[in-house]
Amino acid sequence: MRPHRFDLKSLASILGLLLPFFLPTASADPTQSASSAFDWDVRFQSTYVTQSKPAFRAAYSGDNSLSPNREASYSFTATAALGVRLWPGAEIYFNPEVAQGVPLSGLTGLGGFPNGELARTSGAALKLYRARSFLRQTWGLGGDEQKVEADINQLAGTQKKERLVFTVGTLSVQDLFDDNTYAHDPRAEFLNWALLTHGAYDFAADARGYTSGFALEYFRNDWAFRSGRFAQPKQPNGQPLDYRLFKNYGDQIEIERAHLLANQPGKLRLMAFRNVAKMARFSDALTLADRTRTTPSIDNVRTGQRAKVGVGINVEQSLTPEIGVFARAMWADGKTETYAFTEIDRSFSAGTLITGTAWGRSRDVLGLALASNRLSASHRTYLARGGLGFFIGDGALNYRPETITEAFYRWNVMKAAWLSADFQYIRNPAYNAARGPLRVASVRLHTEF
Repeated sequence: MRPHRFDLKSLASILGLLLPFFLPTASADPTQSASSAFDWDVRFQSTYVTQSKPAFRAAYSGDNSLSPNREASYSFTATAALGVRLWPGAEIYFNPEVAQGVPLSGLTGLGGFPNGELARTSGAALKLYRARSFLRQTWGLGGDEQKVEADINQLAGTQKKERLVFTVGTLSVQDLFDDNTYAHDPRAEFLNWALLTHGAYDFAADARGYTSGFALEYFRNDWAFRSGRFAQPKQPNGQPLDYRLFKNYGDQIEIERAHLLANQPGKLRLMAFRNVAKMARFSDALTLADRTRTTPSIDNVRTGQRAKVGVGINVEQSLTPEIGVFARAMWADGKTETYAFTEIDRSFSAGTLITGTAWGRSRDVLGLALASNRLSASHRTYLARGGLGFFIGDGALNYRPETITEAFYRWNVMKAAWLSADFQYIRNPAYNAARGPLRVASVRLHTEF
């Protein structure tokens, strides 16, 4: 495990966290019209997460196992979000981002990793890259006007209740699909990968979680319909993208319905995805291993175009103005290797967020959630016979579902800063009852303005 050394780049990271406290925050003049007052916007966020885990029981370990020894980890990201209105209905956004971090066990040994801020390209050196650069065009089709509040990658203004929105460029698929008010953002809510989105949602992305493509959304009153196609990486979990969107791609469609239950708002989303890429099938790896009397390897059978599909449901519901709950469930076919997200084939998660109004801290938040991850039958057999995935592979497998319990408390330190304490309890890491349970403690400092 590499120690966290405070060199000049690390010092710059810490200064980035403190920068918002010394800069003025612009406020809009409420007397100006929304269409003219917000033709551009600049925002900034920074997030630092430190994690540690004690040693845990492990009957054995393999090449892709989580280390059973005591470990520490950290991550840092800082993002500038610039937005400009080009003409009525057209907005362009650009997000330069820096990141650095050292993951637990080199980011291996789990289906649900405990830090959603750690990408597969994380390293101790601070890296600058383009996270997002995209165009959003909105066409109003009718209905009442709705006020749009300014936010990261969202200019303030107004929009029609019935509208068509086209987005094209570089962004994260999660910017548009499988949103959830209570479990979506590792910078403010739950940290575990299995709680950021459907754990089984193998959405198209490079190793940092971004991609390029396009999406079309139609909004009408309480309904929303969206579909999109995005670029897959050239290699599983790789950084370079394959821009041949008619050969290798990730498609998704989603239907969303907003509603009121006991006068409290909620939403229901149904989603399906289909990936097409040069993916290996677990059954082919097992067949080849039987014929050659060797350990199965997906690297030996990545020979042709394959399709992977999945369907999921996403529910969020406010119970009171201070309490909200959510649940997600997804089934993916699990016949092929994980191509761009993590090694989960069936996923379920549920939880709640509670604001601190009852104890006099209305800007604080308490979060509690549970996630359960599972593998397909062929994926299990592959691992049990010693096969390695991109993230997991203990050399053998005493299969049990991987279960994750996460709790956090977020203190609103000041208007632009939140400090969170987070604890995760993970049973059967990498679906193996011969290892664990695992405990991970985290502290997160987040600033934005």
